[in-house]
Amino acid sequence: MITAGDFRNGVTFEMDGQVVSIIEFQHVKPGKGAAFVRTKIRNVITGAVVEKTFNPNDKYPTAFVERKDMEYSYADGDLYYFMDTETWEQIPIGKDKLGDSFKFVKENMVCKVLSYKGNVFGVEPPNFVELEITATEPGVKGDTATNATKPATVETGAEVRVPLFINEGEVIQIDTRTGEYLGRAGKA
Repeated sequence: MITAGDFRNGVTFEMDGQVVSIIEFQHVKPGKGAAFVRTKIRNVITGAVVEKTFNPNDKYPTAFVERKDMEYSYADGDLYYFMDTETWEQIPIGKDKLGDSFKFVKENMVCKVLSYKGNVFGVEPPNFVELEITATEPGVKGDTATNATKPATVETGAEVRVPLFINEGEVIQIDTRTGEYLGRAGKA
């Protein structure tokens, strides 16, 4: 059990049958009246974020979310198969649980599979990936006066904005959380 007075960023607990995680918290002691804890919490299953205040003495059961490294193997329709690197077991996960940042994941990449009480509810790709540019317009010399960008398609089919000097065949680094180009990684 955890009390609201012990809340910290990243703490997960059960509340009203839902698993929630603390994003932000603030202990408030007004001049008049009782102290309280103001929080911003995220439902880890649905991703919904809400603001809620708690009495510091409220108690909630702690929720243990398992984060397991698994290797993405292949897709078959709306099912994506992940392999447990310890037991070699293949686990199918539905497309609805993958999230938007999964578009930067290619086969054989290791991702974190999130589960609560054995039920998978999400997949976290690596924060940074290196992918090859498969299609982009060639940069025009003299177009570098401003921080101009152009669309580029990477090997997973996702589209990112890259500087004008980036060409097809180059390998770039991408932040999967924001989808932003970070820099060159080398030649393929």
